[in-house]
Amino acid sequence: MTGRLMTSPVRVDSWLWAIRVYKTRSAATTACRAGHVRVNGDKAKAAQTVKPGDELRVRISGFDRILIVRQTLTKRVGAPVAALAYEDRTPPREPMAALGVRDRGAGRPTKRERRDIDRLRGRD
Repeated sequence: MTGRLMTSPVRVDSWLWAIRVYKTRSAATTACRAGHVRVNGDKAKAAQTVKPGDELRVRISGFDRILIVRQTLTKRVGAPVAALAYEDRTPPREPMAALGVRDRGAGRPTKRERRDIDRLRGRD
């Protein structure tokens, strides 16, 4: 076992950065502060520790990723090694239907068109 792979608890923001979910550790910290990270169903602060067996739900771009911790990492590693540190249980995304496309230069949508657009996007 190398010095990077461990089984001891690590900070959640550091682990998310190490497995390449976020580009920077500060982005991972910001996501924790915003409530986009849950550990075992509870909102996580950046300093909360994770250990093997914990379930993380990470909201990215409006979708939740479900990750199970296999190994804890303290340093950022290459993508193939990072993929071994977690199990991705994220359900496959449903293909999105093409939303109504407006012609370029058509102006602002009317109130009725806006309601139709919202209904298509599921924002009733």
